[in-house]
Amino acid sequence: MEEWKRARVSQKRQVTIPLRFFEQAGIKDEVEFTIKGNYIMMRPVHNVGNDYFSDLILTDLIHEGYSGEELLRVFRERQEQLHGAIKGLITESSEVARSYSGTGDDQTEEIFGDIMSD
Repeated sequence: MEEWKRARVSQKRQVTIPLRFFEQAGIKDEVEFTIKGNYIMMRPVHNVGNDYFSDLILTDLIHEGYSGEELLRVFRERQEQLHGAIKGLITESSEVARSYSGTGDDQTEEIFGDIMSD
């Protein structure tokens, strides 16, 4: 069952997140918002993926023979390419989700049907 808490909104549109919600969601220092119907949805921003990809990018660049200032320059270029690609995927998936009119039940059954019936 969902738990709801009530909070006041300050004149600056600020809200204090109840501690249990804050901890359970794993919020650190940044959140992102979206609107779904008449609900404001919030989730923590996790930058763990960036560290993972950074490690992979650096490993590849070192294997490609880059070092010093050139390594740093090419690393920043590749990182920017990755960020652009991820933003593109997010935008594309959001557009597909917005235009989707079904329930998703058929796709869920197709993907997870073998484990859902257990």
